[in-house]
Amino acid sequence: MKKLMGLVVICFLFSLIAFAQHRGGVGGGPAHIPSHGPVPMRDSHPAPVQENRHFNDRAGHPDAPHVHSNGEWIGHDTGRDDPHYHIDNAWEHGRFTGGFGRGHVWHLGGGGPNRFWFGGFYFSVAPYDIGFCNDWLWDNDDIVIYEDSDHDGWYLAYNVRLGTYVHVQYLGGQ
Repeated sequence: MKKLMGLVVICFLFSLIAFAQHRGGVGGGPAHIPSHGPVPMRDSHPAPVQENRHFNDRAGHPDAPHVHSNGEWIGHDTGRDDPHYHIDNAWEHGRFTGGFGRGHVWHLGGGGPNRFWFGGFYFSVAPYDIGFCNDWLWDNDDIVIYEDSDHDGWYLAYNVRLGTYVHVQYLGGQ
């Protein structure tokens, strides 16, 4: 009986560790996944568009666009007219239909910022955002896709491990 109880306890511990790692809890990174994407910019005075912008708004926060645990999207504040995210032919490869938000966590399957994939879907990172995903693991990280209501043709890919995000364009798939 003691051996059986010991086996049950060991199985429970391993499952707990595996669950925590999947959510980003054990060994590094935020376990928080935002419940929704950023609210659309309605302000007539969006943040000025800058080159070489910094996002480390607090000690210990990354110098990349990121999401606070209260759901505040840091760095998504330049509004619809930001030239970094202008696309002449928005949605030219169709629209992503794989699912949005925290209920749809995707495991990256390979590639890099210019072309990456998961679940049969292909994306590329916005040229302006490539420097913000240097520490992404393109064949290992979990990401969540959100719609970007401010920039036609773009989505936001949130890296669960790092708590950062970048603008991505859908290239097609399934």
